Amino acid sequence: MLKLEEQQSLGEASCALSEIVTKPNRSLTLDLVRRVESVSSTHSQHHGKLTVHAEECFSSRTTAEMMLSCLDLESKDLFSKCDPFLVISKLVESGISIPVCKTEVLKNDHNPTWKPVFLNIQQVGSKDSPLVIECFNFNSNGKHDLIGKVQKSLADLQKIHSGREGENLFLPTLVGHDCENKVMHISTFNSGLSASNGNPRLPDSLHYIDPSGRQNAYQKVRIEMHLFNQAIYELGEVLQFYDTDKCFPAWGFGARPIDGPVSHCFNLNGSNNYCKVEGIRGIMMAYTSALLNVSLAGPTLFGHVINKAALIASQSLADEAQKYFVLLIITDGVVTDLQETKDALVKASDLPLSILIVGVGGADFKEMEILDADKGERLESSTGRVASRDIVQFVPFRDVQGGEVSIVQALLAELPTQFLTYMRSRDIKPRI
Repeated sequence: MLKLEEQQSLGEASCALSEIVTKPNRSLTLDLVRRVESVSSTHSQHHGKLTVHAEECFSSRTTAEMMLSCLDLESKDLFSKCDPFLVISKLVESGISIPVCKTEVLKNDHNPTWKPVFLNIQQVGSKDSPLVIECFNFNSNGKHDLIGKVQKSLADLQKIHSGREGENLFLPTLVGHDCENKVMHISTFNSGLSASNGNPRLPDSLHYIDPSGRQNAYQKVRIEMHLFNQAIYELGEVLQFYDTDKCFPAWGFGARPIDGPVSHCFNLNGSNNYCKVEGIRGIMMAYTSALLNVSLAGPTLFGHVINKAALIASQSLADEAQKYFVLLIITDGVVTDLQETKDALVKASDLPLSILIVGVGGADFKEMEILDADKGERLESSTGRVASRDIVQFVPFRDVQGGEVSIVQALLAELPTQFLTYMRSRDIKPRI
């Protein structure tokens, strides 16, 4: 690992984040300053410039692996052969070129084949985002000679590789130059989930095997996924018997499709128009499929999902259908739109709806107890309206694991009372 204390400092620069993001092109160039201390005085010296560019980060597990090579590169130096390397940059909206990857320099090689290059969607923006691939001849003074360049997206590069046994790419040389265009070849192109997450012997790796036995990131995720599955299955097994057609609306939140914005309420089955799935098996299949097609992202917002369920309950009430709805929310994050969630719950308290929330994982869920209102204080909206009844039951999964009470028992403990309270408030009698 890089030890900064053993490196030579070239300078430093500082600014406020707002100075960067408020710029029209979200870029700011700063002077690098090296602070020189002496007995008599302290002064600063300028040592170059640093440009900082800000952009929204799209999390993605998709990674492309490419092996790039060139043929018949010309010599740029009088007494030596070509020392080529590649720089891959992405183009942002403002037209600025941002380097994202650089290959190693291959000495004295006119037909170089570089080590595999790995690019993920998070680095380049999307598979259709334009990339500039530049081939340079290395010079020790830092003024590298451009041999040629080409602009393509990852999707274009994949098509080029798959077409006609790896179709060649031409790199145009400078205008008026005597040499012909050079050729870049893509010998391999693989795209899929990233398998590279660092050396498992190093603490900063997601695969790090801690001698103390502490779980790494992947082990924690696998455990949480198991708990999600367990909660869905156990609760679904009970609740499904109170549904005549066994078809359930299923939504996801706090995730984004690849290349898309974060969504806080999307159909788990992937459909744009239809949100229902058939039975517990349908829920599990939709959940598993969604995990492969979206990337998890914060913040954790409940308001959208609660309003969606409330709309269904409201429409049923308007149709005078004697139905009661239960919304099950399973989350590994603490709600960040607390007041918006309160507003949605207060509004929904007049409807035939109960909300069961399961907290999975090691997050601090203390704020969630506010939504539960078990201490006798009714929820209050931002406008001062008080909930007509308690419709929430929250249970952290860790509190019931291995205990005498199951997660199903703990979650459903208040549901009968909530149901009867609503029916009595509407003077709805059991059918004979």
